[in-house]
Amino acid sequence: MEMGRFISFEGIEGCGKTTQIKLAGEYLKQNNIPFIITEEPGGTPIGRRVREILLNKGAGEEICKETEILLFSAARAQHVKDVIIPALKKGTVVLCDRFYDATIAYQGFGRGLDINFILFLNDFSSSNTKPDLTFLFDLPVEVGLKRAVNRISRMKEGLAEDRFEREDLEFHRRVRAGYLFLARQDDKRFMIIDSARDIETIHREVCVHLSAFIDKKL
Repeated sequence: MEMGRFISFEGIEGCGKTTQIKLAGEYLKQNNIPFIITEEPGGTPIGRRVREILLNKGAGEEICKETEILLFSAARAQHVKDVIIPALKKGTVVLCDRFYDATIAYQGFGRGLDINFILFLNDFSSSNTKPDLTFLFDLPVEVGLKRAVNRISRMKEGLAEDRFEREDLEFHRRVRAGYLFLARQDDKRFMIIDSARDIETIHREVCVHLSAFIDKKL
């Protein structure tokens, strides 16, 4: 059986990637293409517990950047072994809400940790599993953060995953610059999507690229 396709959805806070990954799933469903939607951190019971520690500001004490990257990597290792690789071996399309590019953008460019170390850690935690296609949903930081804050304000108290949203503007600008740097470095894998537009327009563009990619690979 031919291996499935691994497609990641990346971007800064409030870029709309989570909405678009759900719509992409609906598109694949309508076209009878087997798929799963998963996320990082998350995707497994262990990953979901790590996610609560990492993303919820009210979950406890401050987390240093070294602990942060190791927790993300630990969750990824479990996720890859338990979810991503088994799905790909079945020929399933895997749609993943963030993968290791986020670690480079957030912990490397955002936090200032050593990029070469992150690349080594990414290879180790992912078992050298790499996305075949990455959608990068790009928009100005100020716009994305405003969207993210509005979303969080509608959530129940205690459930808000707002730890990164609380970082200052310069942090988020570094993260965005990191993502755009990665996209330039690997322009055959990355597809930059202008995420400042309306949801339906973005979805149509994603579907065009998704269809072309899957047809080319079949």
